[in-house]
Amino acid sequence: MPLDPAAIKHLLEGRRAGAEALIGKTLPAEFPSTDELGGFLPIQLHRMLADPAKRGWTARLIMSTATGEVIGHAGFHGPPDVIGRAEIGYTVFTPFRGRGYAKETAAALARWAFEQGEREVYATISPDNAPSLAIVRGLGFTQTGTQMDEVDGLELVFVLRADEQS
Repeated sequence: MPLDPAAIKHLLEGRRAGAEALIGKTLPAEFPSTDELGGFLPIQLHRMLADPAKRGWTARLIMSTATGEVIGHAGFHGPPDVIGRAEIGYTVFTPFRGRGYAKETAAALARWAFEQGEREVYATISPDNAPSLAIVRGLGFTQTGTQMDEVDGLELVFVLRADEQS
């Protein structure tokens, strides 16, 4: 489910109830975190407003098809022509972890990017994030290098290529 820019504005302004009313869902208590308020959400909002036609390349909410609950958020770091590549990101909220939602989400994001004509999809992960490393490796991503992120520190860089899909 797309994360509405107006809902993000409400969250950034501390008006959680307004955000929930706009999206028609209750948000888990852990969202948004201080880190998300300080970086992820403002960046996503800026990219959404800068080019509304590329809205599919920004943040989405992950919904449980069984219950309709918001169980996480995912999307791309931004449009490939803005950030230089199709790079996925995903967060499954604590009560919903360990059920395969992150792997399903990452696979769906990669498929969507390939459907848009991208030939490669990237993921960057902390070397200490064993669950996420298992997810991307299980989906066939291969490590291509490392990078230093100014916020997250050392990250391993993974790529999944469209021509390597079965």
